[in-house]
Amino acid sequence: MQALLLAGGMGTRLRPLTDDLPKPMAPLGGRPWLESLVTHLRSSGVRDIVMTIKHFPEVIEKHFGDGSRYGVRIVYAREEKLLGTAGAIKNAEKYLEDRFLVINADVVHLWDVEALYAAHTRHGGWATIALTEVEDPSAYGVVALNANDEIIRFVEKPRREEAPSHLINAGAYVLEKKVLSLIPKDTEVSIERETFPHLIALHKGVFGHTITGYWMDMGTPERYKQTHWDLLDGAFNLPLLPPEREPGIYVGRRVRIAKETTLHPPVVIGDGTIIEEGSVIGPYAIIGSGVVIGKGSTVSRAILWKGARVAHFCQIKDAVLGSDTDMTAGLILNGGIVRRISETVSQSAAGLLNKEAIGLGARATDSGTFKKAVVQP
Repeated sequence: MQALLLAGGMGTRLRPLTDDLPKPMAPLGGRPWLESLVTHLRSSGVRDIVMTIKHFPEVIEKHFGDGSRYGVRIVYAREEKLLGTAGAIKNAEKYLEDRFLVINADVVHLWDVEALYAAHTRHGGWATIALTEVEDPSAYGVVALNANDEIIRFVEKPRREEAPSHLINAGAYVLEKKVLSLIPKDTEVSIERETFPHLIALHKGVFGHTITGYWMDMGTPERYKQTHWDLLDGAFNLPLLPPEREPGIYVGRRVRIAKETTLHPPVVIGDGTIIEEGSVIGPYAIIGSGVVIGKGSTVSRAILWKGARVAHFCQIKDAVLGSDTDMTAGLILNGGIVRRISETVSQSAAGLLNKEAIGLGARATDSGTFKKAVVQP
């Protein structure tokens, strides 16, 4: 099987976490979500992956390379301008097989890939959309199905009592390559709002397949945090979590935890992290790799990205600390996001960050390297 991962979105609603990071690369459980997704696809029989990339594409390319480290082959289709979901697929046309999976890479769902593929093969249509059921469909576009699971129309944000179903697009599809003949080249096109309705109007066969299990678009800071709390509550599993050392306590390799430290599950602690004496970690704490937490500090309902450093006697609650963030001694952070940007970015992104950095009083160098800290309440 071949999978096309749509990984080029800017993640505007998730900022400042995505100021210098593609949205699917945001850590989930201490590792980039996109890495967990690739691992899941590999275990599901996918060997060839195409990634559409635009926002800080070099971050994804550097992390995954040719995919051999993950047991897959990865090629990249860069977007020079925003093309929408269908336009991005069209842009990758030269890499695609006659039948392929398409996955919105920023939606968290480790679904049954083989079942979706098999359903598509059975009905013989041009497209199959993975559907998930929601309690209140009024905030989504829902589908109306006939008795053969063929989608006959889409209804955008219906009143709850008028919705034809509670099934919504889950952000995964199986497509026949001939669908691309209906998508114009180098044009911004939405597969959800334009291509699928066009296929239905032409009676090409667009079918739905209901998937089960956890589903979350982690597109806002609140949803991003909620996804972590759901993970810690066991609502879903990730393939790359550290081993569970005690009930609800997951600890990676080369971790140093002082004897006087208290761990309140659920807690995840990444590789190479140091936690000093008198600290209280948890409940609901995700500590990334290479983090240092100073003595007497408390961390609860918080997500710390790799390399974050928390000095002595800090209190962090209901917050996200970005990679390599420094918290000086005695600080209290209750809610919000602290993010440090220190990257040499592509020329196309330099202008965007330069405008923001100037607004924050930061200084941009000629090489395109920016350093700033962002605090969002």
